[in-house]
Amino acid sequence: MFPPRRAARLELGRRGFLVSMCAAGAVFGFPRRAQATMNPEAPDGLPLDAVGAKYEPTLWYWIDSTGKVNVNIIRAEMGQHVGTSIARILADELGANWDDVHIDHVDSDPKWGTMVTGGSWSVWQSWPVYRQAGAAGRIALAEKAASLWGIDASRITVENGIVSGGGKTASFGELVTQGVTRIFTAAELQALPLKPHADLTLLGKALPALDIRTKTTGQAIYGIDSKVDGMVHAAPILPPTRYGCAVTGIDDSAAKGVKGYQQTLKIDDPSGTVPGWAMVIADSHWAAQKAAKLVKVGYDIKGNAQQIGEADIQAENKRLIDDPKTGALLDTGDTDVDPVFAKAADTLEAEYTTQTVLHFQMEPLNALAFQNQDGIWEIHTGNQWQSLCLPWLQTALGVGAGKVIMRSYLLGGGFGRRLNGDYAVPVALASKALGGKPVKMVMMRPDDVQFDSVRPPTMSRLRMAFDAGKQVIAMDTAVASGWPTKVMVPSFMPKGVNGEHYDPFASDGADHWYDVGAQRARAISNELAEATFRPGWLRSVSPGWINFAVESFMDEAARHVGQDPLQFRLDHFTAQGRNAGSAPNAVGGAARQAAVLKRVAEISGYGKGGLPADTAIGIATTYGQARSMPTWVGGAVQVHVDRATGHVDVQKVWLVVDCGTVVDPDGARAQVEGGAMWGVSMALYEGTQFKGGRVIDSNLDTYTPMRMVDAPEMTIEMVESTEAPTGLGEPGTTVMAPALANAIFAAVGVRMRHLPMTPQAILDALKATKT
Repeated sequence: MFPPRRAARLELGRRGFLVSMCAAGAVFGFPRRAQATMNPEAPDGLPLDAVGAKYEPTLWYWIDSTGKVNVNIIRAEMGQHVGTSIARILADELGANWDDVHIDHVDSDPKWGTMVTGGSWSVWQSWPVYRQAGAAGRIALAEKAASLWGIDASRITVENGIVSGGGKTASFGELVTQGVTRIFTAAELQALPLKPHADLTLLGKALPALDIRTKTTGQAIYGIDSKVDGMVHAAPILPPTRYGCAVTGIDDSAAKGVKGYQQTLKIDDPSGTVPGWAMVIADSHWAAQKAAKLVKVGYDIKGNAQQIGEADIQAENKRLIDDPKTGALLDTGDTDVDPVFAKAADTLEAEYTTQTVLHFQMEPLNALAFQNQDGIWEIHTGNQWQSLCLPWLQTALGVGAGKVIMRSYLLGGGFGRRLNGDYAVPVALASKALGGKPVKMVMMRPDDVQFDSVRPPTMSRLRMAFDAGKQVIAMDTAVASGWPTKVMVPSFMPKGVNGEHYDPFASDGADHWYDVGAQRARAISNELAEATFRPGWLRSVSPGWINFAVESFMDEAARHVGQDPLQFRLDHFTAQGRNAGSAPNAVGGAARQAAVLKRVAEISGYGKGGLPADTAIGIATTYGQARSMPTWVGGAVQVHVDRATGHVDVQKVWLVVDCGTVVDPDGARAQVEGGAMWGVSMALYEGTQFKGGRVIDSNLDTYTPMRMVDAPEMTIEMVESTEAPTGLGEPGTTVMAPALANAIFAAVGVRMRHLPMTPQAILDALKATKT
């Protein structure tokens, strides 16, 4: 029987962020110093940058004298094989032999631009940059061969690692040995001719992932594996609340009896990231953990966070939405909906809420910090957003730019938790307190959870206006939650049409692709939530809860006016005006979303009937991560609802996904599958609550995600396309909750408007329908 289910700020503008992602520069990354960061893919175990002569067409890769193509990856690897996808883009444009391609996850350096892995951005943003880089190498090698052979470069071909022309051939390595020196300016890179899509031979093909060998042989190094000589171990003692706590005293008398215990440090943090922390220092991890249970810490607590619970945060969401003056208005075209609602023949309104959701990434938070012999602070950890974390570390340590380096490691799961690198700050400060001595912290699961940057409690209120002919004439959407971007990187927030800033990651999804006449979308920040805890980015971020509301509401609206939910949606996907889409990332607009919805209805048999009692198929369609780079998803789910227990048996899932060009088919399918399974898990099983300023679940004995036995049969179709590739990390997650809610309604006639949709909630809804 299973148990019950249940700051400092980075000043970076959005334009600056996008510009920096395409920045070009020179040379390579920091030298590898610690044993833990050696690349096991390198010959003889040497660092890749120590192997032979090399030619660097751009900073993104180099070719050595053996013909190896070594690709620099700034994205975090957390199981999604991001390096393989990005290297494939470059290798295909270059004309490399896939067996000669290697990847190196580089350390932080300003030359890389902004280092971030999230938002389903990695392949999308890398596509133009790495194609240009590959073209540069191909052209330079062709020019070198043409010069050596005395023929025109137009007669040269570059394929599978071999350069040919005029009856002669040379390998990449042979040409590099003879000296390839062509350097490209940023303007020249952007002007390089790229291969026609039909000439790309690696994209979309089944190829081995470049990091499979090290992962399957145990050679892959994760942050939790990091170690250096002479390091001590740390265990944190967290304050009662995230903010407003100051340590007033430490009593470690009982801990002194623990073998290996050294001392307990009071952490004073100038960056404001970890107020009220203490760090227990010991010879070993287990000694630190044992001692931490015996140390008593006194606190001065300011503010009322200890009185705040889940209901208080939701009540504040409701109060904010009730006030029409709150929030930022997104640019949805005609936002003047009030006169339209005033003259409407009929209206519909519904409210949707979600509970707090935790990350529970497999690898607990960890970091190793020390000051090296050059006076540089080294931070060894797996992280998704080095450019966000570096300024916090600099402020905390009281040093300037260039004095902190983050060494890159594999992540044992990230899902957005490691976008927030707050966990590195106390480790760095502990090392500073010990004179730069290496300090390693591995958090135990309960501390990891209490320090989590959660998906906050959310509320969405949707209204729709109809004319006398039951045609939609206006839609009004208001969404409220804690805003992670506001808390951690406010300069990334654009302004709405009313001049108010908004968090795009707390409002994506509200501006949908349906043609509904006048449309208003209002995004509202819940400052009570933000003062109680640090909201975070969690896989799919706001589309995970806003699309639950939008697609449930579209289902309700269709039934309200007596129309088929599928046809109702299709009728409102008119690819005109702002919903027509735009190049290069959203070509086709609403028409492509209509296509995936129509296709998933076909392959699932939606609307055909013939299913057993209390069994039905629900549909939904979403896009992600944002309108600026949409991946369109059509989803259908077949469920059986047990009226006696409220249990939802998810029997089958169908997904049709249009992400443009599919770069890595295996990786793409894995991303969609994993995202969809988490979508089911968050819809039916996952959810905690705040009580006294802290979450009530601290481990996987009470917070129980979906089990393997609950995983449904799944059919996935990837739409064949030659359009620019968009992201796949999040979109599969977003469609599941509304498809499930719609299926539950179709099966037993109860409308679930709160996540998670637990068996007890379904029983309560069924009971309410009888009274």
